Amino acid sequence: MAEIGGGAVPGEIVRAAIHPAIGVARIGDAATAYYIGPEVTTPQPEEPGFYRDEAGALKRQAARFRIYGLDAEGRVVRELTAADADITWTVHPVNRKAAWYQFQAALDIPEAATMAVPRRNPDVPFAQRGILVIDPGPRSISGADVSGGADHAFDTGKFKDTVVPLGEIRTDDAGRLLFLGGRGASASPSGAPVYRPEDPNSFNNADDWYDDTSDGPVTAAVVLDGRPLPVEPAWVVVAPPNYAPDVISWRTLHDLLTDTYIESGRLPMPDIASFARDIQPVLERLTGLQWVNKGFAGLFGAGGPMDFTDPALIDRLATPPAGGDDPWMELRRNIYNAFRAPHTIACEPSVWPWLYGDAYGSFQSDDPNNYLPMSVTRAALMEMWVEGRFTDDRPSGPPPQVIDQVPLEDQPAMLDKAALHFCIADAFHPGCEVTWPMRHGSMYQAPYRLRHRPAGQPEQDYGKELTQAVALSPGGPVYAQAPGDVTRWMALPWQGDTAFCRSGYDAAYDPYLPSFWPARVPNQVLTAEDYQTVMNEDLPHGQRVAAFQRRASWMRGFTGSVADVMDQMIARFGAQGIVEARPGVQDDPDLPPVIFVESRGAALMKAAFAAAAPAMGPDSDARRAGWESEAQMEEFRSIRVRHTDRRR
Repeated sequence: MAEIGGGAVPGEIVRAAIHPAIGVARIGDAATAYYIGPEVTTPQPEEPGFYRDEAGALKRQAARFRIYGLDAEGRVVRELTAADADITWTVHPVNRKAAWYQFQAALDIPEAATMAVPRRNPDVPFAQRGILVIDPGPRSISGADVSGGADHAFDTGKFKDTVVPLGEIRTDDAGRLLFLGGRGASASPSGAPVYRPEDPNSFNNADDWYDDTSDGPVTAAVVLDGRPLPVEPAWVVVAPPNYAPDVISWRTLHDLLTDTYIESGRLPMPDIASFARDIQPVLERLTGLQWVNKGFAGLFGAGGPMDFTDPALIDRLATPPAGGDDPWMELRRNIYNAFRAPHTIACEPSVWPWLYGDAYGSFQSDDPNNYLPMSVTRAALMEMWVEGRFTDDRPSGPPPQVIDQVPLEDQPAMLDKAALHFCIADAFHPGCEVTWPMRHGSMYQAPYRLRHRPAGQPEQDYGKELTQAVALSPGGPVYAQAPGDVTRWMALPWQGDTAFCRSGYDAAYDPYLPSFWPARVPNQVLTAEDYQTVMNEDLPHGQRVAAFQRRASWMRGFTGSVADVMDQMIARFGAQGIVEARPGVQDDPDLPPVIFVESRGAALMKAAFAAAAPAMGPDSDARRAGWESEAQMEEFRSIRVRHTDRRR
């Protein structure tokens, strides 16, 4: 085909891009079994037991990357695979946690303006801190259905003199990249304690410890019809397990990044709100949290007064004004007013969404940022909805459940969104997958695509302590990223923080609310035993409803001190329950047609919990909140809220 006007041939592939732009792999302790992470935002829930291997170990989540060929206008021409292009993938995961600074609070919030956080492992001089970095170097792979071999395993990186494997790469039958991360190895070569009570800041910052999370760039060399193509690179993040795979956080990481780009002018603000895209998810996710938090179940759950999966309620909320009539405007306004406004000066835990904010536990007890507000963008969209400036654009058919059901031109954006849709954005204290630097536009070369620091360009020495001014300075650590830079801000080891960020830290107010990260780290769950009662039609209806409303602590079985609980989570993280979809009850206003139930992986937790036999009565607020005892709750609170009522 001849060129037109000396330009590119219409439909000719002139460059390529890797998607998802940020992929997410997850830790698991299974020896070989794994599954591929979500590639659409509405996948079909997996069958019970899917997330474990035959021995009951937790599967790792693989991040799969694809390459799309683009024309000169940036339009998608087709996916490129090993069948029609020579593709060589390269990945470089690194763990820099032990060589970075402590996490004490998000350094970009106003309350942290005077904070100065020291390095982890401060006794190791700057010139020698490379021994704290687990860096196996890059690995490359090409071809279809390739796996195994030393060339594809990231098993040469060391923490001091200890080898710490960070995973491996392989390809699927089309030559797409699969990246699998670590298996949950967290330890101290010297046997140092994971937490030292005399130093509360050692929580999340264990000296002489490593874990096997990581992150790093994903690049590809592509030759198509003898022509090398420029390829937009991607990034992979290795995160803790997702213990509630089908529950979506009230604000996802994709939501956060979209808000960041809109508020910085890199994406346009919609002129009119979309009910399906902008409003319905904000409401339905509150109801979805019923499966991981009993407080949310009480108001938003099945049979509750604010069940946002109730078709009749949703129909009212999705009805725009017509012919001068707007019968549901006040209902919309009441719901909007129940949410916490951006930049609020009030500190009130009862306002929706009942989630802690970035400042909780690190600053004054009356700080407004102790609780999560709506973003500026979300508030503006909901204001449009209240005013009637929205469209009822709910799809008439089922959403795509696999990426092949998505139109080709929309597949890259769907892959980008799906990878981040199952990650949380709040609270960044520090968070589950990533933390606060991700909300800064300086981190990105384009929306959803991280800015890479050129190989061989060293990072400057920021000094013995890191301050807000330095962290946010032009060209500082919240700019171009090198391998390991994204996860270095996270808790070390991750298991301690996962076992620690619960709900209801003020049990006298509410033993279940507010919460930190229930969509990824459940608080209270429906057990398999109670589910069997719910589904037993021979039992009285009231008994079945009572079983449905009952919830058990997901953390049951963790006993003893803070350090004890952290050690137990390190040893048992793979046995913790997975919240999975199972058939429910049809046509019953009190019992839903799909019920999410804790898997049997937590059986040993239940046995340990029963053996502990705490002296407290079963109706105590601390026990309701999931603590072994009042003393245990108070010890945890002394760390979580250790900075309350004083500024740094």
